[in-house]
This record gives sequence, C-alpha cells and structure tokens, in this order.
Amino acid sequence: MRKIILFSVLSLLSSSVLAAVPAAEAERLGKDLTPVGAQKAGNGRDIPAWTGGLPQDKNHKPGAFHADPFAADKPLFRINAANMKEHQARLTNGQQVLLKRFPDLYFEVYPTRRSASYPDYVYQGVKTNATRAELLKYGSGVKGATMSSPFPIPQNGLEVLWNHTLRFRGLTDSYTAVASSVTSGGQRMDVLRQYEYFFKYSMLGAEPADLDNTIFLLKRKTLAPANLAGSITLVHETLDQIRSPRKSWIYMPGQRRLRRTPDLAYDTADVNTNSIRTVDQVDMFNGAPDYYDWELKGKQEIYIPYNAYKVHQGNVKLDDILMDHHINPALLRYEAHRVWVIEAKLRVGYSHRYSTRRYYVDEDSWSIVYAEEYDEDGKLWEVTEAHVINYYEVPVVYTTLEVTYDLEDGRYYAEGLDNERDSTMNFSYDLSERDFSPSAVRREAKR
Repeated sequence: MRKIILFSVLSLLSSSVLAAVPAAEAERLGKDLTPVGAQKAGNGRDIPAWTGGLPQDKNHKPGAFHADPFAADKPLFRINAANMKEHQARLTNGQQVLLKRFPDLYFEVYPTRRSASYPDYVYQGVKTNATRAELLKYGSGVKGATMSSPFPIPQNGLEVLWNHTLRFRGLTDSYTAVASSVTSGGQRMDVLRQYEYFFKYSMLGAEPADLDNTIFLLKRKTLAPANLAGSITLVHETLDQIRSPRKSWIYMPGQRRLRRTPDLAYDTADVNTNSIRTVDQVDMFNGAPDYYDWELKGKQEIYIPYNAYKVHQGNVKLDDILMDHHINPALLRYEAHRVWVIEAKLRVGYSHRYSTRRYYVDEDSWSIVYAEEYDEDGKLWEVTEAHVINYYEVPVVYTTLEVTYDLEDGRYYAEGLDNERDSTMNFSYDLSERDFSPSAVRREAKR
C-alpha cells in the first residue's frame, strides 16, 4: 500500500456544520502555505518550492494558443508496464491498471514546474474565504464564500471536494472544441461544440449575498455533425443543490422548443459520450455530493498530467492525438506533484453506477487531476485524467484535455480538443448573466 502522508479523516458531517479557520491560521497563507493553501516548500528532492508560478502575460492575445514556457525541458525518464514496479509508490491504482492494460502506453516524466498562479484578487478572495466560509448542513453546499476555493486549509474530504468545485476559472469563458468517443476497435465519433460560461461565483467585488445560490451559467451548443447540430444545453449551476437543484434546459432542433431536463445530474449518461461518462463526471466531478460519504485520505506525491502545452496547440492534428486505445503518450507530460486524496463511498439506500470513487486533487490549483471509479463489486471501472495548463494571460490553471477510460470495454472519451482550430479558451469574451436566460437561448435557437 502506498504511503499516505497525512492521517485519514472521516468527512461524513451528519447534521453538523464546520466552521472557518481562525484568523491566525489563515495568516499561514502566503507564508509557509501558498496563497491558495498548498505547501510552499519543496520536498528536497524533485518537487521544488513554489515561487509564484508563471507571471501574467498581459500581451497574450485573448483566445490565442499558448507557447510552451517549458519547451526546453527534456524527459527525465519513461514509465511503462515493464518498469512500473520501480515507480509504484508514485502511481495511482488507475495508472497501474492502464499501463498493464495497454502495453504501448507510457508516461514521460519531466522536471516539476509549479506553474500555478492566479490574480491577486483571487488570492485575497481565498484568504477571506478561509476565515468565513462554512459547509452547509450535510455538506450540501458552502456559505460565506466567493471568488475561489473556500477552504484553503481543509479539515475533511468534503472541504477538499468543494475547493475543486468552486476553484477560480475566470469570470467568462468561450471556446469551441471537439469531444470524441473512441470504441475498442478505434472507431471515432467526433462532436464539435461551442461552450460559453459565466462564473457568477467569481464576480469581482461580489459578496456571498449577491450570488443568488449560483456558481456558474453554461451554454453548450452542438455545431457538428449535421444530424446533431443545433442542439443547445443550458445549465444554471447552484451552490446548494439539495435546497435548490441545478436548473437545466435542452433545445432540440427537431422539437423546436426549449424544455426543462430535471434528470441532468448524478449518473445520468452524459449526452454524446457513448455512455462512457456520467453527468457528474464532467469536470472530473460536479454537482451535489450527497450520494456519498466522503473521506480525506491525506496527501501523497504522485506523477500527474501537468503543463500540457504540447498537446494544447492548434496545429496538432486530432488524428495524432487520438490513438486506438488511448491518447498519444508522446504528446503528454507528467510531473511529480503533491495531491490531496479523497474517497467517496456510496451511502446506504442510494443508487449510482459507481460504488466507490477516488480523487487526486492538485495542491497548487485544487483541480482534480485523476479520478478512479469502481463498480458495485469493487472492481476499477473507469480512470479519468485532467491535463491542465496555466492560461497565463489571466492567469488561471484549467483543464485543456480531459480523458475518461472505460476499462471494462476498452473504450475512451476525450473532451476539450480545440486542436485544428483558430483559437482556444477566451477568458475576455464579452458575456453577461442575461445571455444565459431561457429566453435568450430561445432567441439564439431561432436565428
């Protein structure tokens, strides 16, 4: 069993509410902890100290692809099925299963670059959250927080989970990307979508009372293939989904009306993923956590996908990325990082296709970078990787490619493929809350 650095903490909250940390504890932020709560010091070996991350590039054109700031780095070594036992202490169970399943798969490990950075107003927001944010009853939501992760010094698994759910991702975001489902025989179904986000939770100057129980608003429009083109999904993501579940609508061109979709949650199959992915696997995990008991397992040093600038380029072809059984490993980068490990066990009386779920959360960004889903018999079913970069014009750490592997059927699903396009995520796109009303979507659908 791999060594877990911190002790385990049970995070089933019953009816209690956990309070914010004392002001004296919050003063650690920016001192021995980074401004978002990571351990600032290195490990004295291959994880360096955090020294501020990548600086903001104010000259970067919004929506332009990002030059690799670490292009000169060379791989330190390669991990494959033949030598993975030598590196077992720093591999997740899911990584080991993937390497065994696909003999041509490998992880190229590069020097660790702690590139995560955020605007000063995000750092201030996190520090403010630390002293006033609280979990709601049963961990169903968070109060007293805005802007970014509410619990930079977490005490339990649910606080770590909410740090991921509420991490800063900019105020607005617009991009077009391909999502591809790949069969065990290598056949692909590519779907081109346009995504638009408005993160109300991260409005500059907003107070908790201004949020109206809203995290973000999302509009996802299918552009291709022709038989799917024109469908639009609208989501109003709520902060407390037990008190007020997410609001969602879908427009289908054949029906020519926008209708509510109350089942867009939990293990409902995510549309056009060939049922590989559930709705609550989008962004690694999303939505209400109430189906599970959550446990904080501690911290661990592992090799994770990071600084994925090589695959994040407009001139990289989809055919070069999407191999028959997995993503092309020559385009990927792995580094040693510290992660928080949390585990979810399905509660008695609840039904979900995954009985156990384990998440590995990057300490520098609060991004879930690995997810492992187990079936009701305790067998590993799916492994998901999030390949992140720093979009340094903001700056913000966000996923550029998310890949889910179905180990039972040998299929996989990749999302975020903005390759072969003229632009990537645009965090300066002019969007407002009114653009995400049902009436606005109806007008757009008729154009």
